[in-house]
Amino acid sequence: MTVETTPAIDAALARRLVGTQFPRWAGLPLRRLAPAGSDHVIYRLGEHLSVRLPRHSGAIGQAEKEAEWLPRLAPHLPLAVPEPVGVGEPDFGYPWPWAVSRWLDGEVATVDALAGSRAAAGVLAGFLTALHRFDAEPPADLAGRPLAARDAATRSAIAKAGDAFDATALTRLWDNALAAPEWDRPPVWFHGDFHTGNLLTTGGRLSAVIDFGELGAGDPACDLIIAFTLMTAETRACFRAALDVDDATWTRGRGWALATGLNAYVTYAAVNPRVAAQTTRQITEALAG
Repeated sequence: MTVETTPAIDAALARRLVGTQFPRWAGLPLRRLAPAGSDHVIYRLGEHLSVRLPRHSGAIGQAEKEAEWLPRLAPHLPLAVPEPVGVGEPDFGYPWPWAVSRWLDGEVATVDALAGSRAAAGVLAGFLTALHRFDAEPPADLAGRPLAARDAATRSAIAKAGDAFDATALTRLWDNALAAPEWDRPPVWFHGDFHTGNLLTTGGRLSAVIDFGELGAGDPACDLIIAFTLMTAETRACFRAALDVDDATWTRGRGWALATGLNAYVTYAAVNPRVAAQTTRQITEALAG
């Protein structure tokens, strides 16, 4: 079995890549952001730019995908999205494409600030409605995977979670999600990783959606994850009504929330208390419905 080696990424590498491939920005200050996500190392470049370098091969297609599709999506969406300004090439031993984008001001959305906000639930429903109605023909390589593709991994995660959750309840929800009728309408565009950590706020209001690495087309149920990472039962009901989600899609959405929450929980909870708290809430809210 081949074990992937994560490339060493530091400020010196980032500065060399920027300086050689985008010399007009070579003199700008560079500051690493922490904590960053699990997929990229992110630097702020000057006041108005960011640099994103993939940590692993699973994230290497994001730079080109965002460069191609976000400029086309942005005019149709009610919240700001990243604005790519350049895709860098592998160099200096770094093996993958990387990206420079406009800096988006804002704070990462929090449950404490927005969970009880009906206005936020409505804004998120409006964003998804606009995204799901985007009428560009999706290429075949952006076709979404069905929920059933996560079956083996999710059942394994249920077993690994041990006594942290009610395994019988988790299995019942997962079985119900897989048994729900599949999406039988034309594929729609989805964000694919639509959770609290990929939302920005300014002045206490939602202002931007970031990280479109999982952008694709197919069943929109995967985007319902946000209802279980951010919202309360009351605001979740407002969100569902605004989206007019049918029972089958809602059940599949609960399955997506369960699967992604469990995967992150068993991978990171033991070493990251923040992820442990976030994913515990996501799983608990998915069980609640």
